[in-house]
Amino acid sequence: MRHFAFTLACLLFAAPLPAADIPANVALAIAAAERSPADRERDAREKPAELLAFTGVAPGMRVADVFGGGGYWSELFARAVGASGSVTLINNSPYWNFSKDELKTRFADGRLQNVMPRVVETRALDLGSGQYDLIVIFMAYHDLYWVEEEGGWPAIDANSFLNQLHTALKPGGRLLIVDHSAKDGSGKAAAQDLHRIEEAFAKQDITSHGFELEKTWDGYRHRGDDLTKMVFDPAIRGKTDRFTHLYRKR
Repeated sequence: MRHFAFTLACLLFAAPLPAADIPANVALAIAAAERSPADRERDAREKPAELLAFTGVAPGMRVADVFGGGGYWSELFARAVGASGSVTLINNSPYWNFSKDELKTRFADGRLQNVMPRVVETRALDLGSGQYDLIVIFMAYHDLYWVEEEGGWPAIDANSFLNQLHTALKPGGRLLIVDHSAKDGSGKAAAQDLHRIEEAFAKQDITSHGFELEKTWDGYRHRGDDLTKMVFDPAIRGKTDRFTHLYRKR
């Protein structure tokens, strides 16, 4: 109990959000003693208290973490929705191959019983119809427009992909998009070489598939990013300007 109180106090002190604006389920999820040191170190960069509060995640919700990689966000959402909720962690084969060691550790010894990891391909995500309250795509929306056949990443039918997400959400369900910003007017072109995507393009693209933009959050903004460097460049890695959008299914 002492450990929890100390962790929660540090969390609330560090968060720009007032303590009263951090729901109890979110604070408890982040303070959970079972979380790994690596995840706690990542918290400083990802601001999970603020992002989870922004999404409105609540106990009992069903969440899909699409292209969720090693499951950092899946674990946080799973703890926030509690035993009455669930998280589906979706990876395609390339994401799974890249993340398999982290996934093995994350799910060792029966951890996270309310998370279902799945490996599916983008043409058939198999998320069903009207199943989810929230779908999360964190730093991977731009991958819909990235192609590297030799590296095992074939072209994705983005229209079909987004339509599948729309179908999978319950009426009024939400879609969270966080991604690296690209220069105004660049559309999807920067996805190929820079792993970035234009914010205005993302909004137009997603709203054209039956979503409306409900709200945005500026917690990941880095105004010193000139948007010209590849996101893995040491000069900018971890300090890119990122946009955060929450859409609602129409």
